[in-house]
Amino acid sequence: MTKSILPSGRKVYAALGFLFIALLLILPRSGKFNYDYVKGSPWAYDNLVAQFDFPILKTAEELQYERDAAGSSMIPYYRYSEEIMQQVLRGAEGLSYGRLAVSKPRILAALTNIYERGVLVEEGSQSSQDIIFVQRDKRAIQMPTSNVFTVAKARARIYADVAGSHAGANVDSLLNACGVYDLVIPNLLYDKETTALVHAQSADFISPTQGYVNAGQLIVSRGELVTAEIQQLLDSYKAEYEHSIGYGGPRILLWLGNALVALALVVIFFLSICYTNAEVFQDWNRFIYLIFIFLLTTAVALVADELYPELLYLIPFPLTALYLLAFFRKRVVLPVYILSLLPLQIFVQDGTELFVYFLVAGVVSMLVFDYFNRGWKQFVTALIVFVSLALTFIGFRLLSGSFTGDDVRKLIYLLLGSLLSVAGYPLIYLFEKVFGLVSNSRLEELSDPSNKLLVELAQKAPGTFQHSLQVMNMADAAARSIGANTALVRAGAMYHDIGKMNNPQCFVENETMGSRYHAELTTKESAHAILQHVPDGVALARKEKLPEILVDFIRSHHGVSCTGYFYNKYINEGGDPADKADFTYDGQKPKTREQCLVMLCDSIEAASRTLKDNSPETFDQFVDKMVQAKIDDGQLDESAISLKDLGTVKAVLKSYLSQLYHDRIVYPKRNK
Repeated sequence: MTKSILPSGRKVYAALGFLFIALLLILPRSGKFNYDYVKGSPWAYDNLVAQFDFPILKTAEELQYERDAAGSSMIPYYRYSEEIMQQVLRGAEGLSYGRLAVSKPRILAALTNIYERGVLVEEGSQSSQDIIFVQRDKRAIQMPTSNVFTVAKARARIYADVAGSHAGANVDSLLNACGVYDLVIPNLLYDKETTALVHAQSADFISPTQGYVNAGQLIVSRGELVTAEIQQLLDSYKAEYEHSIGYGGPRILLWLGNALVALALVVIFFLSICYTNAEVFQDWNRFIYLIFIFLLTTAVALVADELYPELLYLIPFPLTALYLLAFFRKRVVLPVYILSLLPLQIFVQDGTELFVYFLVAGVVSMLVFDYFNRGWKQFVTALIVFVSLALTFIGFRLLSGSFTGDDVRKLIYLLLGSLLSVAGYPLIYLFEKVFGLVSNSRLEELSDPSNKLLVELAQKAPGTFQHSLQVMNMADAAARSIGANTALVRAGAMYHDIGKMNNPQCFVENETMGSRYHAELTTKESAHAILQHVPDGVALARKEKLPEILVDFIRSHHGVSCTGYFYNKYINEGGDPADKADFTYDGQKPKTREQCLVMLCDSIEAASRTLKDNSPETFDQFVDKMVQAKIDDGQLDESAISLKDLGTVKAVLKSYLSQLYHDRIVYPKRNK
């Protein structure tokens, strides 16, 4: 039995070295604005003086207000139509003027003058603008609307030019009768596309700054309350510092700082595994998977912050916790998940808030995923995670005293990120293949008694199947008591004896009434038949493509122990004690706590059927004797289980047997 928290083997330390180098390369090589501040709180640092000139950035509300103002003062664009002008003049030439014939030249001149300037439509908001643009001869000319005509103004102008030459006549009726008024139509056509395009460009060119702060100017004093104005100055200074100035010292010091931070992260990562589940160091694939998930989360966070910081709200960080939860217990998942979020806290703008958001969401997802982890129920998990994110987000917004349009967009990103956690979870099955792992959900599927191979076991060897069920229940209770992987224990217990399907009558639990399989066999032949169920089980498991982690339970559930019944019988019959190898299992000693539990529960469950007394004292002595026999035989020498764990397991098994085999009440007979 071993319980060292320090790993052995160079591979583990080589992998940790690779993790250090990878972190060193992906950590940002620019300075960070090392001040945290909240509007409404006092400035907790020394007086802050600008080290360089920087512009004051407008707030999102100010920029939106200016865009809205630009929209309300939109100047319309019109296209001048030469064709309409020529059409009107040709129509005027062909009219019959009657009593106005003498004024024909005057009417033609008036129309020419009117259409040279242009005629607008009467209706529409465009005609109510003070300024318009007129596109003519590939040039856009800005002019007041008073310089052009509407249809009504054009008709009034024609009337004014003609009325003086026809005193006493109803000129208005004559112009209408001969069709002059009907000729007047607009030749300035509204260009909606150009108007919208120019307006959009002008809105985009709204200046994002409003003023300037010179180097040496005081920004905020120690203890001064951070008002909205001071927060705007600090935000502007921070933006200029991180995007334009960054790190101004020697580059070697920046690399050294990153190296120390990377080393600290690696040390915390290493110790978190040591103190939560040191067995991971013995499982190379699982250890590499932990490193991969940690690096993936860190890289995604830093790359997103570099490209577009708001993407961080869209990334489903709680999915990292679920990726870990599929292969590890919660006590391992939580510290590694927290560690994977630390780069957000250290290097990202608003990192503290993001760290808290996703820490809360990750813990919530780990809790609720146990209940909502199949099919459409995963959307319930996504909804609950989003609610936790939204509440935490709103809490920080209430502390800052503001809620803007950008915050609404971030909430939408958080919702989409929560839904992405459902879409991204099936990658678990890819990780299973790539890293050679078996997820807890896969183990649960395999341990279901309706599984094809287990149904076959129940049909061919019903006694063995019932024995496996009892071992599973005992091992499950023992695993829960010491925090072992219950899904793995249950699956290992259900498959540990599948090799008995090849020769079920060889084993006493499957013998039918009157059947004596070993009656005609020698002691060695009987022992060989019994021993064969281990290699048969390994061959069958591999044929059915069971995960290798379950094959290990088949090989280790008897370890390298001896079939005591037949060996002792062989000695009593005068056999040579040196022939012990013929009675010994060709297996392997259990290495994990889970394998150890299945070995103990297998032997205890089988032997408990021979007990005649159901008193608690009998079970206490029986369990102690069985466990001590395994220890004395050296079967637990390579197991990671501790003496403390063994003590807990023995207490659980004693209680389990007492409840399983307690005496029943004798029903009294009814008097006649």
